[in-house]
Amino acid sequence: MASSPFYSAVSPREKRYDVFLSFRGEDTRNQFASYLDAALSDKQILCFIDHKLERGDEISPTLRKTIDESTISIIIFSENYAASTWCLDELVQILEAKKTNGLIVMPIFYGIDPTIVRRQEGCYKVAFAALDQRFKDRMEKVHQWRAALTEAATLCGLNSKDFR
Repeated sequence: MASSPFYSAVSPREKRYDVFLSFRGEDTRNQFASYLDAALSDKQILCFIDHKLERGDEISPTLRKTIDESTISIIIFSENYAASTWCLDELVQILEAKKTNGLIVMPIFYGIDPTIVRRQEGCYKVAFAALDQRFKDRMEKVHQWRAALTEAATLCGLNSKDFR
């Protein structure tokens, strides 16, 4: 880790990972996310990728700490990202770490237009219709997820359609 290009201003004791990858497993785990992880690892960039995390209703304190101990977070938005409350909670935590700890956040739009994410249209609109029903007694959480998607989709990032 000490030779990593991301540690010039941050000591290894403060940051445990260079990159935290956030993605919807069913969409990208065995494709883009794993290829990205391998490519970054080949360059000695240490990534956190959640191969064996236990899923629950909310992200764990350990995962929150891992996000805080990362220098950069790459969020891979895909067709089913918004259908996962886990991904949405992770996104909220990532954006909180951006504000409080200076986490660098870079979105990648994998097979999805950034406008769909930003405006919650198309498949994201369908996902939020289901979330609205499921969380009708906790709409503040749904509003928080919507705001996080809108914010993240306005950040400078990459669109996979530009690289095919």
